[in-house]
Amino acid sequence: MKLTRADISEEELIEQVANNKEGGFRILYENYSAALYGIALKVVCSEEIAQDVVQDAFVKIWKKFSKYDKSKGRLFTWMLNITRNTAIDYTRSKEFQNNSKNAQEFVFETLNHSSESKVDHIGMQEVLNNMNPESKLVIETVYLKGYTHSEAAKYLELPLGTIKTRVRNGLIELRKLIK
Repeated sequence: MKLTRADISEEELIEQVANNKEGGFRILYENYSAALYGIALKVVCSEEIAQDVVQDAFVKIWKKFSKYDKSKGRLFTWMLNITRNTAIDYTRSKEFQNNSKNAQEFVFETLNHSSESKVDHIGMQEVLNNMNPESKLVIETVYLKGYTHSEAAKYLELPLGTIKTRVRNGLIELRKLIK
């Protein structure tokens, strides 16, 4: 019988993966790869690159699994952070910068029109839609597209101090909306 994530608790899944038990990592991949792919895609804006990022992220997850500490957060959150950081690292690489210089404006325009559908499958679109539009734009740019504050200031043509203030206010607003 092939086990799925619904068949075992998160704690049992963690134990199976940590102890290299048969099927544990397969269950982990099958049940979380789609959500992690969505995050990677949001950051890198390329299906092919997002697939590579998810693959790299799962290699990191496998290698670092012994460092996962459930007292610091849920398994999915830990994996999401690894995936997001892997995607951001890729966007900061010279290869990515060179490949995206000419296509940058097209990609940003595409993102502005498609951001709702890509975020929706992880359950955040409704929360984002309830945010102040200025905060929403900055939060999407910094956290979902992976821009640094300086890069976001250039892209949005706003002063760096304004970006930092809107990020802070946006995070405060998000906390209130999520609670």
